[in-house]
Amino acid sequence: MLCSHKNYLFLFLILFSSAYINSEDNPFIYIDSNAQKMVTILKENSDLFLSDRELYENKIKEIFEPMIDFRRVAASVMGKKYYLLSTSTQREDFVEIFKDSLLDTYAETLAQWGDSTISTDFSSLKINDQIKNIEVKQSLNTGSSNYPISYKLRKSQDGWKIVNIIINGVNLGLTFRNQFQALAISNNEDIESTINNWVSDAGDAGIS
Repeated sequence: MLCSHKNYLFLFLILFSSAYINSEDNPFIYIDSNAQKMVTILKENSDLFLSDRELYENKIKEIFEPMIDFRRVAASVMGKKYYLLSTSTQREDFVEIFKDSLLDTYAETLAQWGDSTISTDFSSLKINDQIKNIEVKQSLNTGSSNYPISYKLRKSQDGWKIVNIIINGVNLGLTFRNQFQALAISNNEDIESTINNWVSDAGDAGIS
């Protein structure tokens, strides 16, 4: 009997380890597991946003920052015209500025979703090594309404990374690109001024 228990324990550990490895390789599990971590943080730190905003934002950033391909997203936000007009230093600067502003905006938005739940659509779970781009769909339940969330992911050498997010029909990548173009025009297409005055703003994406 003891031997049998040991065998079951060994099998469990193998399965657990495999699940952990697959969670890094499988975009559906990857997105869902991090989303549930986010929900846990929101529920356990509901008052932290007001008492210690920096600590609250850091908790969100620790989960969300590694999930996004900020270099690719920032280039897309700049658009081909302004990306080519910018210097390599300006591009690097914008990646950092865009990352900080997006994470700040995201953390502030999440503060409004304290009692929410998120569910992931696993209906398209099957993937293979040939797939480099994929969409993972989720549903955000705020208690009064349900809102669809769509993550566009691309597989890189570092694993699956988010390259765009669509929340309740609002394409954040396109929204930010339009904002960058409008800001560039208002700054007479001065790339340096445009980058220095950048602030991510997607509103509340129609979520209340």
